[in-house]
Amino acid sequence: MNFPFKTILVSAIATIGVFATVVYTSSCNRDKCKTITCANGGVCNDGACTCPSGYEGTNCEKESRLKFIGNWTVFEKGSITLAAQYPISIEPGAEPSDVVIKNFYNYFKTPVRATVVGDSLFIPNQQYEGKVLHGIAHIYSNVTYGQYGGITAFYQIIDTATQKVNDFGYNAAITNSDPSQWNK
Repeated sequence: MNFPFKTILVSAIATIGVFATVVYTSSCNRDKCKTITCANGGVCNDGACTCPSGYEGTNCEKESRLKFIGNWTVFEKGSITLAAQYPISIEPGAEPSDVVIKNFYNYFKTPVRATVVGDSLFIPNQQYEGKVLHGIAHIYSNVTYGQYGGITAFYQIIDTATQKVNDFGYNAAITNSDPSQWNK
């Protein structure tokens, strides 16, 4: 069979065009996660790591709770208690996002459980030694105390015997109370 030169040339140009289109299209859709390594079980999505609970950072390389761990000095005045200053310590809990707070409220002998999510510390409803407590705290940077030098805590202590509520900014609109301040 004798194909005319024009037919062969058109076929060659069409083949090169299809090949170039495929190469160009596949190069535009490159894998954004190919060079990303996420630590601690993080998963790369569209070029960024999605971190599991308890971890943060560009590559999930940091434990979120580490900024809370350490010894703190509490300054507070509750809605029914006088101003007080006392030490607490925050220590690692069982899971990467868990911590325990020792000497909470300058009262509890049992460490209080809390969960870290980013820059927040969630204190779930729990009962110890005749009192129910719950609250939330937020860490912030402060040049006086270093990178993670301050925590503002909003919580309530409810006496199960008397039902009196000692509020620390948790329900400030009703109790006219201020949050507790924790400094390193």
